[in-house]
Amino acid sequence: MAMTILLADDHALFRDGMRYVLQQLDKQVDILDASSFPEALQQVESHPGVDLALMDLNMPGSDGAASVRIFHLRHPEIPLVVVSGSDQRDDIERVMEFGAMGFVSKMSSGKVMLSALRMVLDGGVYLPPQLLQQTMAAMEHGHMDKRSSRSNEFGLTVRQMEVLRHLAEGKPNKDIAREMNLAEGTIKIHVAAVFQSLHVNSRLEAVRAGQRLGLLQQEG
Repeated sequence: MAMTILLADDHALFRDGMRYVLQQLDKQVDILDASSFPEALQQVESHPGVDLALMDLNMPGSDGAASVRIFHLRHPEIPLVVVSGSDQRDDIERVMEFGAMGFVSKMSSGKVMLSALRMVLDGGVYLPPQLLQQTMAAMEHGHMDKRSSRSNEFGLTVRQMEVLRHLAEGKPNKDIAREMNLAEGTIKIHVAAVFQSLHVNSRLEAVRAGQRLGLLQQEG
């Protein structure tokens, strides 16, 4: 069966370039074009079974990050990746909290774009490394317990280690957020940081790497 991808952006030239990149994701890829947010919603409603959605924050009918929330509430089963020219940390935190599974800069190369999308399709979370580092630094700086910001030899903080242990238990982000008393968007950012530190692309790979490195040794 063909993979179906929604590509929502009001710049036709960008969509044309992305079509070439997206065709490399699978043997057969059907791409649904949308040049506005209302058209994006209409396309999804008219074509059940969309596997992945790529959406710009700034296009006709869009209310920026708030549109991510609307899309996610209507179609929570579709992994959504924001493809944006913005590099603002606040934008990243908001879209991840509102339901996005990835944030990719329009300045990214085709190789980076493909890697990011494959990661999301595998159930992972993607954020640009530089923006992820800035976001994590700001998050840890604002936390009262300075011990939580200290990294171990693998670059994982105390909180990221806790997230990794929850991943090993097979818990979804929503459950991890509840148990750690954190916003789900914050958990997604921690998951992305775990992936980057361990050089993996999926939750399963993260768990296997954690076991191989002795980070998930059973107590007692």
